[in-house]
Amino acid sequence: MPIARWLNRTVGFFVFFFLDIVDFLLCFTYKTLDFFFESKWKPCYCSSPLEAQAKTKKIIVSERGEYSKVVSMTRTKIHFDEISDTLYSRGPSLLARLSKLVRSVKCFNYKGLIMTRNVVESCDHNDRCKKKICGGNKKRLMTLNSTVVEKSPTTPRWSDCHCSFCASWLSTSNKDSLFVKVQQPKDNKKARDNVVFIHGFLSSSSFWTETLFPNFSDSAKSNYRLIAVDLLGYGRSPKPNDSLYTLREHLEMIEKSVISQYKLKRFHIVAHSLGCVLALALAVKHPGAIKSLTLLAPPYYKVPKGVQAAQYVMKKVAPKNVWPPMQFGASLISWYEHIGRTVCLVLCKNHHLLESLTRLLTLNRMRTYLIEGFFCHTHNGSWHTLHNIIFGSGGKLESYLDHVRDHVDCDVNIFHGGRDEVIPVECSYSVKTKVPRATIHVIPDKDHITIVVGRQKDFARELELIWQKSTTQLTK
Repeated sequence: MPIARWLNRTVGFFVFFFLDIVDFLLCFTYKTLDFFFESKWKPCYCSSPLEAQAKTKKIIVSERGEYSKVVSMTRTKIHFDEISDTLYSRGPSLLARLSKLVRSVKCFNYKGLIMTRNVVESCDHNDRCKKKICGGNKKRLMTLNSTVVEKSPTTPRWSDCHCSFCASWLSTSNKDSLFVKVQQPKDNKKARDNVVFIHGFLSSSSFWTETLFPNFSDSAKSNYRLIAVDLLGYGRSPKPNDSLYTLREHLEMIEKSVISQYKLKRFHIVAHSLGCVLALALAVKHPGAIKSLTLLAPPYYKVPKGVQAAQYVMKKVAPKNVWPPMQFGASLISWYEHIGRTVCLVLCKNHHLLESLTRLLTLNRMRTYLIEGFFCHTHNGSWHTLHNIIFGSGGKLESYLDHVRDHVDCDVNIFHGGRDEVIPVECSYSVKTKVPRATIHVIPDKDHITIVVGRQKDFARELELIWQKSTTQLTK
């Protein structure tokens, strides 16, 4: 094992040094191509925060020298969204000095605007937990640095897929709502309960509708309204170019498209991977509405004191290893903005071809819904969701779990594949240390996907038992 570890690190040193160079060159390549196809330069996170993607009217906020928030303004509200510092800083690079040299060359014309305001804070986790520019007792001096840019168009960028499936949200009457797939009894009044399904990273509602929905019992189908959602940036949901895909944006879209749209007062949640972060955040915001909480492979890493949470989680999820392949793939899309965009350009833009080839090679025996979910997204959406939700929530999950333990009165069940190479099973055991009442189900020989796919009949029965148990407890 020590020899294998040494070999992995040695090979990784040269591989990732090469990838550093490739990503550096791709930075200039995409700037040129963006200018050619879209007639304007597109700043990236290789640039300084002032030059980076301050989309629409958003303002990058610097507190004590660290860029960690953005401001978005509407007619009635000012929102402070947290953005992950991993967007700008992803650890020391062998090309760091070269990057600094490049950043010092002002190749592009940006108008910087610096202003100072008094900021009032609140510590509530609800949507009201916003900072307002006004007077108050608790004041903190912050510097707001904004880049003046025009509003990004809603049409897909040249490097994104323009097919009717991926761009279907542009043709709908309401471009501000998520795509939701609902399976309910013919007489909706007979639906006893509601269940909200939240998929994981690089997935879609098909992860649930193609596996679990057909396998629920007739009794469950006649008693439950099953609601699966495509998250912002995925599947048939909106993929706005001007979004930073922050936690607030994801939550507000779920609340608007599911909770408010279907008038949900109480509901069960089933969430996978990235969806677990959103599920816990929803439980914090709506503690009295949750009837049961089922988490599959929750990405909860205990962050040591004194360590930057987002950086720590990123190194845990994507530790820059060339082996196993899953970790290498995670490293590519986590550490390299432009290589990740190239992967999206090659695979996501041609997902219909990949689906056709899959059907051909498997003689049409393999269903391609996983390919559909895996590739129907934009690089902008996946890049920001990865950093702002999975990595950026590393410092929040502990408080979320404390809130679920103390203020959310529902059963908590956790399922994890014993051979999951994406999120280690230790993460689920860490959740139980925070929420002792949680029940853990470790499924041997199953990984991050086969925890559901391939055992959908068994998992459907397990979910029905969880829902029945929670209903029985409430009636006592």
